[in-house]
Amino acid sequence: MIAAFLDRCRQALGPRHVLTDADVVAGQSVDWTRRWQGRAGAVLRPGTTDEVAAVVRAARDTGVALVPQGGNTGLVGGSVPVDGEVVVDLRRLDRLDPVDRLAAQVTVGAGVTLARLQAHLRGSGLAFGVDLAARDSATIGGMVATNAGGLQVLRHGHMRAQVLGVTAVLGTGEVVEVNPRGLTKDNTGYDLAGLLCGSEGTLGIVTEARLRLVPAHTDRAVALLAFTTAAEAVAALPVLRAVPAVSAIEVMAATGLDVVAEHLDQPFPIDPLPPWVLLVEVVGDDDPTDHLVPILDHLGDVIVGSAVAADGPGTAALWRWRDAHTEAISRLGVPHKADVTVPAAAMADFLDSVPAAVGAARPGSTTICFGHLGDGNVHVNVVGPDPDDEAVLDVVYEAAVAAGGSVSAEHGIGRAKRHWLVAQRGSEAVAAMRAVKDALDPDHILNPNVLLP
Repeated sequence: MIAAFLDRCRQALGPRHVLTDADVVAGQSVDWTRRWQGRAGAVLRPGTTDEVAAVVRAARDTGVALVPQGGNTGLVGGSVPVDGEVVVDLRRLDRLDPVDRLAAQVTVGAGVTLARLQAHLRGSGLAFGVDLAARDSATIGGMVATNAGGLQVLRHGHMRAQVLGVTAVLGTGEVVEVNPRGLTKDNTGYDLAGLLCGSEGTLGIVTEARLRLVPAHTDRAVALLAFTTAAEAVAALPVLRAVPAVSAIEVMAATGLDVVAEHLDQPFPIDPLPPWVLLVEVVGDDDPTDHLVPILDHLGDVIVGSAVAADGPGTAALWRWRDAHTEAISRLGVPHKADVTVPAAAMADFLDSVPAAVGAARPGSTTICFGHLGDGNVHVNVVGPDPDDEAVLDVVYEAAVAAGGSVSAEHGIGRAKRHWLVAQRGSEAVAAMRAVKDALDPDHILNPNVLLP
């Protein structure tokens, strides 16, 4: 079965793009956190939509399961094979069309990294509305598949809001082109692009995307605002949201900042290290620090320290304290990562109570919370429990659901959260999802071990 499949793939892709070398296969059978591992039967590297379609048709004919993979920067095992599935590495799909300034759009191949797209847009007066700390590795295809969010959801929305059209290969092997010209208004039936965005490669393999762009702002300022309690930090949200220039509101705890300080080998800009810190970014085309004045005036009674930067190196240095959390935490050991959403009204209690709840369930563990406070997305990282202890994060998910939140904010369900899907969405909704899966991937060859329980 696998031999016949690989023979057909060699004919379609060329032998050098069908990889069975043990080291290559092993390298793409584990995610970057080292927690999610499996075994791939082979790695394929198609370079066109037609080649992806040929792979899917061959897989359907021979009964071989496929796992689409981009930058492999997810946190829930969604792009890692389990037991012999073949990885479809999409990074050769690197089409990058000229910027359509008239429409404020661009067409991008699934394998293009976010950093490359951002570089491509420089000088055009336009920017992409989603940004991630993993920008150097994360690919547009993976971001579509997981409906990525990131640092600017507060201002521009998540990935689904940026995707106007897609080209994709369904589980049937058929190619669909949905709104490839990026019509802003195309009210003709089901939103297939929106359906594929967030489907985690279970319905089709996205090969290209038509993306909406936003005006680029040349000037920005960043402020670190220190608070004594989580409740005071969360209570600042109405003041911050009232300033139209605010583009990001990130929350960080002292437990994480201490780890980052050791990792960067430098002191935190506010001394002493405060219990809670908000990173607030404002953008504009004049002096963006003017937008910080009303914020500092309104919050002056509760802020216990601050640091402000308005030049490029200075803002990058302050953002580094937020972006370095992931790499700094990974130095402590293999982290368990929960990516949850919590309503604003329940956020302060969640931030205060979850580390204690995890510590009670897994004594000796270290829990670090940080994330996108502006849209209610908290990244909970737990270091200490065995990497195979998949139940450790159930404490976090239970707290999020009890607070009226969601067990997944950005990275999808993957393998990690399949057992939570019915509790989160309800059996009727999951049954509807299964019906869609049956229609678009009738043989269940696309990423069969993720999302649906």
